[in-house]
Amino acid sequence: MTRLGIALVGLGPGSQPHIKSLVDLASRAQVRHAVCRHPERADVGALAGTVRASADLQAALDDPQVDAVFVITPAATHAEIAGRCLAAGKHVLVEKPLEVSLPRARGLVEAARASGRCFGVVLQHRFRPGSLRLGELLRRGALGTVQFALVRVPWWRPQQGYYDQPGRGTRARDGGGVLLTQAIHALDLFRSLVGVSGVDAAQATTTAVHQMETEDYAAALLRLGNGAPGVMVATTAMYPGSPESIEIAGTLGTAVLAAGHLQVRWHDGRVETVEAEGSGGSGANIMDFPHDAHRAVIADFLEAIEQGRDPAVTGEQALATQALIEEVLAKAG
Repeated sequence: MTRLGIALVGLGPGSQPHIKSLVDLASRAQVRHAVCRHPERADVGALAGTVRASADLQAALDDPQVDAVFVITPAATHAEIAGRCLAAGKHVLVEKPLEVSLPRARGLVEAARASGRCFGVVLQHRFRPGSLRLGELLRRGALGTVQFALVRVPWWRPQQGYYDQPGRGTRARDGGGVLLTQAIHALDLFRSLVGVSGVDAAQATTTAVHQMETEDYAAALLRLGNGAPGVMVATTAMYPGSPESIEIAGTLGTAVLAAGHLQVRWHDGRVETVEAEGSGGSGANIMDFPHDAHRAVIADFLEAIEQGRDPAVTGEQALATQALIEEVLAKAG
């Protein structure tokens, strides 16, 4: 297996799970560049001593030993930065969401497909062991026919220290509120498991808990892929925050997936459990979660480059999740 050269772009808090994962995967990937706007105060974490922060993206793109670039910057910068990387012939792994609007997201996905480079999106909840097992059970029909499903994201983000940060919760920087910035992980997993064919009704609002431009509460009545009913509720105003959950009821049993912890109960009395480690980042400490799922995303991305295939989460799949979010907000008015 080839050791691939990596450049990181963006060294904010969201980069830390990537850095920890790349340290774990050091036999398969070498970080050659770490790029950010303010290298003098950057934190390269566990890469300290092996790479220095720089503001020079072009140097990374000019380096023939850089095979792939991880774009871990605010959503509003993704099209520009990832576009430059793709044009330079680099493979790209971009943080969620794709971009701040559906047209910009679609343009990025089209550019990535046209480039012929490997393009993946960090939607790591799909890679948790409980998520993988639930997907397997659904593909086998082990729960029978899905009758209804629920997805809940009752999270907390404080005004002070979170939404008071410049640009946080704005359309210009983040593109959206709770749906696009926080609940996108649970919604993407939900959509990948049971499908969503439409939005029948929706609500979205900004509660009195926060002062922000975008929504901190949204709910929707959904139609699943097989036409069965579904319900979505997401917020960042539920103090102190609880694990997100997906509940699926079938004709043979019910599955509950809460922050990676899976419990399946069949009508015949059988029970299956898949344990999850650590927290899920549902409260004020947004980085309070293990990096195992990020490591799995990155490992899959590296394998996809080596094998000349698409990664498990493609740009098109991330675009479908972003389109669902746009449909919910449009229905909410």
